[in-house]
Amino acid sequence: MIYAVARMTIPFKKLDEAVEILSSVTQRTRVESGCVGCNVYRDVDSKNAVMIEEIWKNEKDLERHLRSDDYQKVLLVAEMASAPPEIRFYTVLRTTGVETVEKARTAGEEEKNT
Repeated sequence: MIYAVARMTIPFKKLDEAVEILSSVTQRTRVESGCVGCNVYRDVDSKNAVMIEEIWKNEKDLERHLRSDDYQKVLLVAEMASAPPEIRFYTVLRTTGVETVEKARTAGEEEKNT
């Protein structure tokens, strides 16, 4: 699985336009073959920051998406940024859920009792 994230700081007067473009991209991306998830976020600490997050099943699906017209729109939004965008791709070998929290908390309780 591949986790892709692009974080951009957009000038305030272009922020609504950027969010609108990214939101439309996410709606179409979610139904692409190989897409596990796609979301847009606004940063609560930095009002002008926006982030698009994508999760892909494999590198082939991601690469096809990176060549798409929709990803070209993400890059156009990145060009609106007032600072260089941060674009990162993470390869995920394994994921877990709440069981990791439960295991850690149980181990912590056992350590307290010894």
